[in-house]
Amino acid sequence: MLDLIPGSEFEPKRQMTDLFHEIPGNPAPERGTGGDFTAHDGKRLRYGLFPATSQPFKGTVILLNGRNECIEKYFETIRDLTARGHAVATFDWRGQGASERLLPDGHRGYVKSFEQYVRDLEAFFEQIVLPDCRGPFFMLAHSSGALIALLAAPAMANRIQRMVLVAPFLSVFGSPLSMTAIKRITTLLCWLGFGRFYAAWGPRPREGTPFETNKLTSDERRYRRNIQLYETYPELSVGGPTIAWLRAAAKASETVSDPAFTAALKVPMLIVTAGADQVVSVGDVEQLAACTRAASLLTIDGARHEILQEVDLYREQLLAAFEAFVPGSAETVA
Repeated sequence: MLDLIPGSEFEPKRQMTDLFHEIPGNPAPERGTGGDFTAHDGKRLRYGLFPATSQPFKGTVILLNGRNECIEKYFETIRDLTARGHAVATFDWRGQGASERLLPDGHRGYVKSFEQYVRDLEAFFEQIVLPDCRGPFFMLAHSSGALIALLAAPAMANRIQRMVLVAPFLSVFGSPLSMTAIKRITTLLCWLGFGRFYAAWGPRPREGTPFETNKLTSDERRYRRNIQLYETYPELSVGGPTIAWLRAAAKASETVSDPAFTAALKVPMLIVTAGADQVVSVGDVEQLAACTRAASLLTIDGARHEILQEVDLYREQLLAAFEAFVPGSAETVA
């Protein structure tokens, strides 16, 4: 494992007690370590590394979360993966979780371009994954994290063996506007100086959306656990996306949906959609999968957007599909 190198940009690794945040019913996975690494523009980003807890060792999963998510929200998923013989490497995107925020009001979900996220992912690989983790390398990404993974896929062809993309954020469910139209409108609004203003969602209420009307999961226990996490540690949460974030997402979606882009994708990928998704448009995801030679499509009927936070009936289907799609090596855990 890589330790602090004098004069380098790396921060020393920290243990769970001062790095991760726990609440009752959501303990940090055992033997986790982590710290901070530095992005290309000097931003500080938090990461976590979690070793496999069973044999044989199958490889390292790069876990990429979605908008307004953090490492802590995926403690349960990390434990599931490590118990199946995978090591897990993950980090908080710039502007969310325990990574450095980008605006004086850190509650606003903001980014200039999804290319910044791609460069953060590349820095994570160069500074943390390659020196500290054992291959083979796989990727498991959710929602806007899956959009970033798609955008980064051409550069990852020689690093990632397989990718599983869960409910990729390509377009907004039920929106009368295409992502191209959203890009044009938000570009104009950014030009007029409104880029840092909240988009339609506005700031996220401290108490969250009532479970009965939420669109994310049908599992009340997991939903309330996630709400409690952000109530206990509000510094981990992010409010609604800004107009600039929505513009950046629309541009990224337009890029990855271009036939020339999908034709060039080489990394084998499994795209998983939630049959009852009311956050992203399933039809657009299905169309992308149909146009991508390297992609296979799986729909989990009845599941809502956050499949990894869903009831066991749906969640176990996703984990089983992941295990079937990303067979690793026959090495044993050191």
